[in-house]
Amino acid sequence: MLEKYTKEFRYNLTLSFPVILGMLGHSFVAFADNIMVGQLGTAELAAVSLGNSFVFIAMSLGIGFSTAITPLVAEADGAGNMSNAKSALKHGLVLCTVLGLALFGIIMIGKPLMYMMKQSPEVVALAMPYLNLVAFSLVPLIIFQAFKQFSEGLSQTKYPMYANIIANVVNIVLNYLFIFGSFGFPKMGIIGAAIGTLVSRVVMVILLWYLLKNKKKFHDYVTGFNFKSLEKKMMTKIVNLGFPSALQMFFEVAIFTSAVWISGVLGKNSQAANQIALNLSSMTFMVGMGLGVAAMIRVGNQKGLNNFKELRRIAKSIFLLTLFLEILFATLFILFKNWLPSIYLDVNEAVNMADNMEVISIASQLLLVAAVFQISDGLQVVVLGALRGLQDVKIPTLLTFIAYWLIGFPISFYLGIYTSLGSIGIWIGLLAGLTASAILLYIRFNYLTNKLIRSSTIQATTA
Repeated sequence: MLEKYTKEFRYNLTLSFPVILGMLGHSFVAFADNIMVGQLGTAELAAVSLGNSFVFIAMSLGIGFSTAITPLVAEADGAGNMSNAKSALKHGLVLCTVLGLALFGIIMIGKPLMYMMKQSPEVVALAMPYLNLVAFSLVPLIIFQAFKQFSEGLSQTKYPMYANIIANVVNIVLNYLFIFGSFGFPKMGIIGAAIGTLVSRVVMVILLWYLLKNKKKFHDYVTGFNFKSLEKKMMTKIVNLGFPSALQMFFEVAIFTSAVWISGVLGKNSQAANQIALNLSSMTFMVGMGLGVAAMIRVGNQKGLNNFKELRRIAKSIFLLTLFLEILFATLFILFKNWLPSIYLDVNEAVNMADNMEVISIASQLLLVAAVFQISDGLQVVVLGALRGLQDVKIPTLLTFIAYWLIGFPISFYLGIYTSLGSIGIWIGLLAGLTASAILLYIRFNYLTNKLIRSSTIQATTA
């Protein structure tokens, strides 16, 4: 029985592995920033957490919107229609560029909100200048996403991975030079981390475009654009797919961001601990994200072929693989819950030792909750990927809103602020939201695929 699903594991991993590494690239930028900034102190780490909380919300909208390109390209590729695939990229690039600039502007307008959120004044003062540069890095990041989603729609997942790896090397080198003032460079603290992030994301865009342009198979797709000729029909199609997808990702990222803000009310050490646990769990989440992209590609291909029984089998194989991997990650979080947080802080520093020990203690408890929600988080994102491959986005958007904001957030807020659970209570709410999302989305997938199989069977028998 299981063999019909497990035989797909090898191809699923082959397809998703470069995507996972690419996704980890985004998290690794934050990971490198957090480790290096953590050496400066808990206030600096909390400031990066607060600044990034604004950026992550905007990033979720940009990345979520760009995912509309992948199923359109995958369906066109399955049907052998090159012109539709190129059109999806061209129109996607225009929309992603406009969205990136708009999100940067919104963050700049929204910066004063930091003073109204009951955050530590010391943390806010540090976060303000950091946010300026990191917010602008959204523009190249979202343009990169358009090229990335296009490449993945053609089942070519390695080129975005290469660009991400090189960009991460650039980020780490620049962090080392500018955060600590190494080799004669100015010591700029967390502003140095922001410079590294911005430059690495510009490099990422240029490099991915260069890689695709110099491959004969992709050259014609990524060159010769006539941006003066835009079709309303394709723009509308991308917006209709992209806007609900952006909201889906926004609803999830926003509840995690609310956890950053609520923990900030509890104090800088709770906020720093939350940032550590969030950064660690976000890296394992990227494995689920990568498998979700694989689900979107493979489901999109099968949709183009109108083979819905095979579509359902392949999607379920990805769900099962994700379940096994997330159980493994949960086990690792439990086993190393005390050691992992210590990577982020200088445990031997006498001045901040008491703060650092408190942060590590809180973070290790949060990792116990994170270990459990790894499973729900991974499953909900791959089911969501399969639904996007089916170009079903409106109902899933409503389901994610219900799960995160009608179930998860009230629990987080109440347990975090009004009970002695504190940070742990916040994360119990996250667990409730993610679990509800996984269940609701799977019910939707099950209903929709059964309906499509019945419909195609009726059409075949009456033809």
